[in-house]
Amino acid sequence: MTKTILITGATDGIGLLTAQTLAAEGHRILLHGRNVAKLEAAAKTVGGTTEQYIADLSNMAQVHALAAAIVAKHNQIDVVINNAGILKTPITKTKEGYDFRFVVNTFAPYALTRDLLPIMAKDGRVVNLSSAAQAPVDLEALLGRKKLDDMAAYAQSKLAITIWSREMAKALPEGPVFVAVNPGSLLASKMVKEGFGIAGNDLSIGVNILREAALGTSFADASGKYFDNDSGQFTQPHAAALDAAHSADVMQAIQDVLSLQP
Repeated sequence: MTKTILITGATDGIGLLTAQTLAAEGHRILLHGRNVAKLEAAAKTVGGTTEQYIADLSNMAQVHALAAAIVAKHNQIDVVINNAGILKTPITKTKEGYDFRFVVNTFAPYALTRDLLPIMAKDGRVVNLSSAAQAPVDLEALLGRKKLDDMAAYAQSKLAITIWSREMAKALPEGPVFVAVNPGSLLASKMVKEGFGIAGNDLSIGVNILREAALGTSFADASGKYFDNDSGQFTQPHAAALDAAHSADVMQAIQDVLSLQP
């Protein structure tokens, strides 16, 4: 059965290869990117049935516009793969004063997903890319009041997306499925090359698990769970994600920040 699948950050790396894999199976792929030329090139590489959507995920107005454009064209979305992410950036703060890592890795996918919920299939899935790198969230940093180094900001942003995956699953028990996935450590992505200066491991390791998370039977009842592809199993995320008080504080902070955005 053909599915309509949105993949953010689909112009290179694991996002592009996942899009190719799913398009080859006959699914309609909504490709997101922030560069017109790269997005057009990605569409040619992916082939099949695709649509192109431009948005800078560090800009909340553009995030909401992206969702609105999709809602205007589609009555139903089956899968959202929140793949876009950032580790290193020469400018670490947005013009609003928030860390780019929290904005792109945590706030944007939350806002986008929330905006798309009215057209999400009840048996659909939201696949959030987490990481083996997770750390308790410093609320002052999340709220833009404290600076973090690259790795700390990244690890905290990935715990935060894991937290909101769990909390959305609790809030919406009838579906869609919300699952956080570490697709594999140090895969051969642009982020790994720029962040760690290494070529990285075979991207197909991550693509295969994202494809399973999006469509496979083993994830059909996985809402609220965390899958660690380094160990190849569902497991517990960082203990801070299991702390009810910490999770509540993070969720409140996310909502507070988004309430102040356009």
